[in-house]
Amino acid sequence: MNNIDKSRQGYIKPINLVEVSYGQTGRSKKINTMGMREMQAKAYEARTAQYLLLKAPPASGKSRALMFIALDKLIHQGIRKVIVTVPERSIGNSFSPTELTKYGFFADWELNQKYNLCTPGSDKSKVQAFLSFLQSNEKVLICTHATLRFAFEGLSEKDLDNCLLTVDEFHHVSADGDNRLGEVIRNVMQKSNAHIVAMTGSYFRGDSVPVLLPEDEAKFTKVTYNYYDQLNGYEHLKSLGIGYHFYQGRYYRKQPDREMSALEEILNENLKTIIHIPNVNSAESSKQKYEEVSHVIDCIGELEYQDSETGILYVKSKRTGRILKIADLVNDDPKQRDKVVAYLRGVSSSEDIDMIIALGMAKEGFDWPFCEHALTIGYRGSLTEIIQIIGRATRDSECKAHAQFTNLIAQPDAVDDDVKLAVNNMLKAITASLLMEQVLAPNFTFKPKYPEDEENEDKDDENTIRIRGFKLPTSQRALDIIESDLNDLKARILQDETMLKAMPGNIEPEVINTVLIPKIIREIYPDLNEEDVEAVRQYVVIDSVIKNGTIEEQGGKKFIRMAGSFVNIDDIHIDLIDTINPFQKAFEILSKSVTASVLKAIQDTITITKIDMSVEEAIALWPRIKEWVAKTGEQPSLQSFDPKEQRMAQALVFLREEKRKRMQNG
Repeated sequence: MNNIDKSRQGYIKPINLVEVSYGQTGRSKKINTMGMREMQAKAYEARTAQYLLLKAPPASGKSRALMFIALDKLIHQGIRKVIVTVPERSIGNSFSPTELTKYGFFADWELNQKYNLCTPGSDKSKVQAFLSFLQSNEKVLICTHATLRFAFEGLSEKDLDNCLLTVDEFHHVSADGDNRLGEVIRNVMQKSNAHIVAMTGSYFRGDSVPVLLPEDEAKFTKVTYNYYDQLNGYEHLKSLGIGYHFYQGRYYRKQPDREMSALEEILNENLKTIIHIPNVNSAESSKQKYEEVSHVIDCIGELEYQDSETGILYVKSKRTGRILKIADLVNDDPKQRDKVVAYLRGVSSSEDIDMIIALGMAKEGFDWPFCEHALTIGYRGSLTEIIQIIGRATRDSECKAHAQFTNLIAQPDAVDDDVKLAVNNMLKAITASLLMEQVLAPNFTFKPKYPEDEENEDKDDENTIRIRGFKLPTSQRALDIIESDLNDLKARILQDETMLKAMPGNIEPEVINTVLIPKIIREIYPDLNEEDVEAVRQYVVIDSVIKNGTIEEQGGKKFIRMAGSFVNIDDIHIDLIDTINPFQKAFEILSKSVTASVLKAIQDTITITKIDMSVEEAIALWPRIKEWVAKTGEQPSLQSFDPKEQRMAQALVFLREEKRKRMQNG
């Protein structure tokens, strides 16, 4: 289901590479006898850990989960103070005083407003308040990451002994030596007995710089609550789409051979929308962020007036003539920003705001349940950022059944000087969608299938799939990777430069699955032996292929549709899985959605930066080469327009050269 097009006013539906439907079970919103939702109860079970890393989606209730854990540490575990840090002042509101006892918990979350430092004021005064808090009898302080960093310039790590330090949106920490927040966390862990609770909805080591070094991360107890469980357990949200719309030139200017700009085509004013304009350092940006907001307003209609008390813009739609209420979060004048944020904090109905225009804000910790559409202009290189932006639209609300993320990105043009950059951005944007599809799909458990094991199969749950030829890991390390790191590993695989060039169908699936993926696994986990590399490889490939497919039931039997094949689940073998490109579906959708010239620009760019042939790939292609010769009576040609035939021809040349070298040296 995709209800993005609510009217017939000329809006174009985005090209959705991902469509996920949910069961509306209501489970993730139910509370237990202590007032905890499903995720919160799971986190509370790990409350005694000194270092706790909570990975859970936006809107799953991480703020309240922290309250439960922190109160237990204060009352039962000998912790004397709790320091809550957030990236933006506006997010501090999530930790306001909260009655918990009326729902069954043993204490309420209380806060002296003197020590809520997420308020307007100078950094100097906030640092002084932070230092005085440590000497006071008060128990709870809320501050920004910045205040924590500044305060640490006048602190010893020992000052935090027997304290709980909590870091909301933990992905702001980085193992990069220049990341001051990361340095603070490392020093606190090394030089004090403080407890740490880290919370994030988008913890991806697949981004360019890791959040924590492996040796630091190993000290954390991890609690993971997956996205599918969260969204499937909603009451109202039924589906989520992740898609694209392409533009030429400037996104806010009239498109070639079209009546309007790309933004006007895709921006449906009937949907509650957050528009994220391009990063000022990106190629898509005009470099003038305030002018950029004006361009967006012009695409929507005409500014009637700005409310002096709230800062909200009232814009008359050029399409319908109705007045739209728009919040501008790009304007970073403190007085203006505070007015708008205060208004948004008080939003209680879908009529209170229609659109929000943002740059850096409104990506994380920002709660607008009525948001239906997250529209992002320009390619975002960080998976963390993408997952945060999507999270703005995936709150549950009775006002919506569908949530949509649309990325408006520049279309590669063969005559454009930046065609290589545009192609790379497009491929990376698609890989981000592929990863999100994996993250948002239900989790499966895979087991080997043996002929004598039929009795055990009857005891399997519906999400367990048995596969012939499947290998189980032999070490705890490999089991931990599969249990905790699968999405991070997929992120690294999907962002690998070689993989980006291989995915659009110019490399055989067997090469992707049995050569490229294990090579990346060895680079990431050099401590794994070959047996466990193969076990992890199999799990990654099987999980990706199954989640990319569709499971259907017919005549009491389950079948899976994957990359054109329709296979009885009982007949799945690892050899069959290895013949399927896990990423094929997205590129099939893409190829039907862009022009032939764009496809040629993509293919030509990849050909110019072709993948070097390896012995492993050439050997993996040899059965295909023999099959080709038997079928056509000819050897594959280097001059072929078919990239797969070209690749086989290259492999044949490579193998002949290797044979010649061996004979010469023999």
